[in-house]
Amino acid sequence: MSSDHSVGYEPADRLARDPDSVRRRFWQKLKHLAVRLPFAEDLLAAYYCAFDRKTPRHVQAALLGAIAYFILPFDFIPDMLPLLGFTDDAAILATAIRMVASHITPEHRAAARAAMARGLDHSGDVAEGE
Repeated sequence: MSSDHSVGYEPADRLARDPDSVRRRFWQKLKHLAVRLPFAEDLLAAYYCAFDRKTPRHVQAALLGAIAYFILPFDFIPDMLPLLGFTDDAAILATAIRMVASHITPEHRAAARAAMARGLDHSGDVAEGE
């Protein structure tokens, strides 16, 4: 029996199982939209936590699912709608972050701030070179 709360999230679930695709598509979309995202730093901190090898698997899964939903080209509220387009993305990300907040470390937040300062160039992303 399927649960009603998972209806519509199947594409994000499938994408979350492919970390390389999530990683690549995340940076493409974030660079394109960062100036419009008030939650960009939180999104980046979640990204760094999700790809940190010290992060427990269940936390990685929750964050990768939220990040996958962010990068999918379709969702409940289309991202191209002014003001409303990212509300569903922000809500899903906020929920995931609340669920795993104790695992998002000051180092993840510092890496997010550093990436923002670099203009979202992720070449300093340690997870890329591990």
